Amino acid sequence: MRVHILTFGLIAWCCALITTASAFVAEEERLFEVENRTATLNILSTGDLNIFAPLIEAYQARNPGIEVRYVTASSSELMKALFEENAEFDIAMSSAMDLQTKLVNDGFALRHVSAETSTLPDWAKWRDRLFAFTQEPAVLAFSKSSFQGLPTPTNRDELIALLRENPDRFNGKVGTYDIRESGAGYLFATQDSRQSESLWRMAEVMGRLNAQLYCCSSQMIQDVADGRLALAYNVLGSYAAAHLPDNPDLDVLQFNDFTTVMLRTVLIPKTTQDVDLSGQFIDFLVSGSNRQLIEELTGLPAIDPGVLQREAAFRPIRLGPGLLVYLDQLKRRTFIRAWLNAMVQP
Repeated sequence: MRVHILTFGLIAWCCALITTASAFVAEEERLFEVENRTATLNILSTGDLNIFAPLIEAYQARNPGIEVRYVTASSSELMKALFEENAEFDIAMSSAMDLQTKLVNDGFALRHVSAETSTLPDWAKWRDRLFAFTQEPAVLAFSKSSFQGLPTPTNRDELIALLRENPDRFNGKVGTYDIRESGAGYLFATQDSRQSESLWRMAEVMGRLNAQLYCCSSQMIQDVADGRLALAYNVLGSYAAAHLPDNPDLDVLQFNDFTTVMLRTVLIPKTTQDVDLSGQFIDFLVSGSNRQLIEELTGLPAIDPGVLQREAAFRPIRLGPGLLVYLDQLKRRTFIRAWLNAMVQP
């Protein structure tokens, strides 16, 4: 009998270890407490806490009694939490449009229709389950001093030529995403490949310069601001702009050949414990009357259909099944292998 008990205990212990090992990894968590709490809204987000905190507080000011638990994670960990672990969250916000699309496509998001969501243009929502609330261009963040005496590139071909001609200046000083780990980085890379063959020439020249690989925009931008990098490729312009006032040597550039525009999206996970509360928060984010508020509090460009007409180089990533193409495991492995062959060189 004791053997059976020991065996059961060992099995339980092993299962606990497996469960712990597989749990998604959160980067940061904050509880926005309120007096006289009536409900708690649980948000899982890829957005930096310091950027979204003012927006959460503005939401609470309009909705007294709503406590908010805000958890940040990488886009791949967010996907793991919802897709593999069925973690209980009321809201999922992410910059990885392809992974969000997969959650919707595979039945992990609930439908929400309201007067506020109806104000969104068709390209900013999908199946009444996925909603965009920002449109953020990917830019080149660079150190002015690192480019001193050199022409500032205006497109990718000019940047590639500049890097090739000045290896001593840029060796070890170029930053970009590690697309094996970064969902947003993988999304940007696949979108670049659709627009131009320059992606592979860019990856090759960056590989020769011992490019530094990162998980996210914020770390790259900070390293440019601190002088550890000369430039960071395809970072979120909204994040870079937030650093400009405090870093006079930092600058950003939108390429004129094409500028990829990411839509930051939000959905209601099927694990929500309060679908009405989830819908209320989505309405707060997508409301036409709140778009200026979002820009003022976060610095993130809100949905503005007119921008796409005014900026000829903007190439918005379209919501829909087209985003699922590069999530196919075979295509993903093939793409990453080609990228590694160019980027990680002996």
